[in-house]
Amino acid sequence: MTNAWTDREYPQTICLFDVDGTLTPARGVITDSMKQTLAALRKKCVVGFVGGSDFAKQKEQLGDDALDMFDFCFSENGLTAFRQGEKLPENSFLHFLGEDRYAKLVNFCLRYIADLDLPQKRGTFVEFRQGMVNISPIGRSCTREERNNYEVFDLKHNIRKDFVTALQREFPDYGLKYSIGGQISFDVFPIGWDKTYCLGHLENEGFNTIHFFGDKTFEGGNDYELYHHPSVTGHPVKNPLETEETLKSLFDI
Repeated sequence: MTNAWTDREYPQTICLFDVDGTLTPARGVITDSMKQTLAALRKKCVVGFVGGSDFAKQKEQLGDDALDMFDFCFSENGLTAFRQGEKLPENSFLHFLGEDRYAKLVNFCLRYIADLDLPQKRGTFVEFRQGMVNISPIGRSCTREERNNYEVFDLKHNIRKDFVTALQREFPDYGLKYSIGGQISFDVFPIGWDKTYCLGHLENEGFNTIHFFGDKTFEGGNDYELYHHPSVTGHPVKNPLETEETLKSLFDI
């Protein structure tokens, strides 16, 4: 396909961004400074985001004008995707796994969580999404303070890591991948449906350089696979401020 991004200084370059911890604080909202940086970047190259959350949650963080701010919007790792505001074909985790296997997976998770000895438990322990299921030992309805406290507890006691190990042992033939991301949860999805899934939407766009910025690039983190993909130039960042600083250095904006 002929490259359609001739209004950009570098029409064959795209920058992809993780959302949580990269464009925004964890479950926080995007700053005006980041919006201005991204607007300047779009004059240089094509810009997109890719995250595990559904589009509704991403809009809570990026704003209702997210479709206008980005050329590509990849929700649930690209299972739900938009190109210049137009929705692309979807895929489904439930269709892949089937009702019976999905029920066994969820039942195991709920029993496992029931037996966990945590300082706090709230609600929404299993969240079904289009392309995955998100598992949270504390529950996604916790407050920001509870979220921060749980993250410290989890890192000390390996709650999520041990949970993932138990799932791998229980369901070795399900063809699933487990990815720890954010502060309180981990994602479960078919092998190959990690963030690299979004690259399939870019195959015919004429890009010869794909930059990716993420804060969970370590093995087991939900940015790891895309960060290490052979067609991607990866940039590890610790927070949105470092993302902005890296962009200004790379693109002179």
